[in-house]
Amino acid sequence: MVTIQKIQHAQERLRGIALRTSLLPVVFREGEVFLKPENLQPVGSFKLRGAYNKIASLSPEQRERGVIAYSSGNHAQGVAYAARALGCRATIVMPDNSPQLKLEKTKALGAGIVIVGPASDERKARAEQLATEHGYALIPPYEDEAIIAGQGTVGLEIVEDLPDVNTVLVQCGGGGMISGISAAVKSLRPEARVYGVESELAAKGKASFEAGHRVTFPAEETSRTIADGLRAQSVGECNFEHIQHYVDGFIGVTEDEIRESVRRLNLDANLVAEPSGAVATAAALFHREEFPADGKTVAIVSGGNIAPEMLKEILSQE
Repeated sequence: MVTIQKIQHAQERLRGIALRTSLLPVVFREGEVFLKPENLQPVGSFKLRGAYNKIASLSPEQRERGVIAYSSGNHAQGVAYAARALGCRATIVMPDNSPQLKLEKTKALGAGIVIVGPASDERKARAEQLATEHGYALIPPYEDEAIIAGQGTVGLEIVEDLPDVNTVLVQCGGGGMISGISAAVKSLRPEARVYGVESELAAKGKASFEAGHRVTFPAEETSRTIADGLRAQSVGECNFEHIQHYVDGFIGVTEDEIRESVRRLNLDANLVAEPSGAVATAAALFHREEFPADGKTVAIVSGGNIAPEMLKEILSQE
């Protein structure tokens, strides 16, 4: 389990690297929500926090050999950016259904790309193989203490800026962000509630939480959601331990609700969010009966790496 001290240490490491995003109070017609705009990070998502904290924790010898990661896009960019900042070479294993924008941005940051099939297990296996063959340090997307601690700095900032927060709504892909945020929030404000949010088409965190053990979804099922950053087939083992210990529940949202939340974030809050980044807002707007909505609620806007043509199509919907 990641301690509050490890998260605070990560916060010190990240000073001057990750943007300390301010909470934005936005009054939607459904009620007021405080948004945490991680889409404003240099790589367009929260992933920079964990990636930098992990690579910075490596020895100089490990960084000299290079790092490798597996990702559908946002972790890829976080690792590529952090590796460049710390002067080491990065290789990223990405699925063939990665959004073109995320692929191009990862390349632009100087990383080498290896393409595999759509299954998250496949890209993990390939990255582990390459790490063994070349001596690369593996930078996993979520199942790692340093990654969790880095993502947990989001939770530290929330409680520092809104000490009387009641509810925090957090996206759940593999579970790195919700692990870190829930650990930070519950350590500093035990009475606050933390909920994971997923697409109903890829709700393996919700299924695992309700079953009391990790549940794995097939790749052809999770790949149906527009929220490409949340297509992990299962939450990580150590992430699930954090979820069981700190998280109060899970909320599933529909594809239409995700799309509408992308549109509403753009029109009502002047924020560009990718579908994965809008999932927590979808819970805040359309599932208020599933969490204590009478207090101060924070929804994480986890990323904004959306293709222009997709954003145009979503904004054109009425």
